[in-house]
Amino acid sequence: MRTPLKSGLFASIASLALIAAASPSLAEEANSLSEAFTLGKASLTFRYRAEDVDQTGFAQNAFASTLRTRLKLSTAVFKGFSGVLEFDNVSNIGATAFNDTINGKARFPVIADPEITEVNQAYLAYTGFDKTTMLAGRVALNMNNQRFVGTVGWRQNDQTWDMTGIINSSIPDLTLTAGYVWNVNRIFGNDHPFGDLDTNTLILDAKYTGLPIGNVTAYGLIIDLNDAPVYGLSSKTFGVRFDGKYKAEGSNLTFLYEAEFANQTDNASNPTNYSADYIHLSAGLSASGLTGKIGFEKLGSDNGGTVAFQTPLATLHKFNGWADKFLGTPAGGLEDFYGSLSYKVQGDGPMKGLKFDVIYHDFSAAIGGSYGEEIDLQISKKISKHYYAGLKFADYNAKGFATDTQKIWFTVGANF
Repeated sequence: MRTPLKSGLFASIASLALIAAASPSLAEEANSLSEAFTLGKASLTFRYRAEDVDQTGFAQNAFASTLRTRLKLSTAVFKGFSGVLEFDNVSNIGATAFNDTINGKARFPVIADPEITEVNQAYLAYTGFDKTTMLAGRVALNMNNQRFVGTVGWRQNDQTWDMTGIINSSIPDLTLTAGYVWNVNRIFGNDHPFGDLDTNTLILDAKYTGLPIGNVTAYGLIIDLNDAPVYGLSSKTFGVRFDGKYKAEGSNLTFLYEAEFANQTDNASNPTNYSADYIHLSAGLSASGLTGKIGFEKLGSDNGGTVAFQTPLATLHKFNGWADKFLGTPAGGLEDFYGSLSYKVQGDGPMKGLKFDVIYHDFSAAIGGSYGEEIDLQISKKISKHYYAGLKFADYNAKGFATDTQKIWFTVGANF
């Protein structure tokens, strides 16, 4: 069962890996325990979202209108120790014509934003050793690009981790991270039968940033789930990732690139013996606010197409289409050919910072035929220091997997 805390280190660990920044935003050094609190910081954020889902197979659209309120309290550092406590509330505003996974409204499509009130972060960190951070608590952890470990920050309730961890940067340009997770607090909340995953998970990460053209990261994720219905997600994944950018001399043109390979095998009580590979390649160009990319991502399949590479702890909404049709990899695996185009308005004036995104996905099985295709669109803007807004759309056209689905979101937020 989930404990009353849902600790999150600091929801984004900069592309390092695990925890890292507990020494983070807590800058001032306190001279006493009481001063650690009086010199601390507080922040309050609000995020309202309206979401509509039109999905073939349902007579009615789903519509959710939700508000997330978040209060974060951070102490200053005292004798190397610091802490964070963060409270979340997600409330329905108006009608609740959607299946939030626990309200019993199965006649509507799923919008996984249940009402919750909980402690979203609560951790203690120690930075008294040179170039080393240790922490324990419930952590909102984003590892690298979140492909394997992430907080699912798009949804109103974070995915977090009850864990301990250590990060060390004693060797120049090299950051080493290790963490042990005993419970995964999922986005569905306490009342969902799988709102928590009891686990013995080890996260390992080594990132080298000393190359002039990019970063090299080697990682391991060893998942041992202790609940019988999810034994099939227990796995060992080891991989290497390269990502970087290069600005052409004498021009404003920047080349973007990444390449990643990982292998996954069964672990612990997983009833299936398998081995599957993960491949991701992308390349892009950026100039004057305009960025274009093309890429290929493959989550392989094994045992004649009966079991596939899975990423159960990832920020899945970020990958393979915003319609979320591939939150679990189909048994035949997944191949995703995609292209994206983004433009951010430059210069001065009220339009500065307005961002447009369009993404196209062509999905197919690693073993088998076509799954479908998807177009994703987004307009977003940071309105001022404290406010932002966005409009987002996804259209999945099924050609052999799942059903036609259209989703639209309107989001407005405030940070104080």
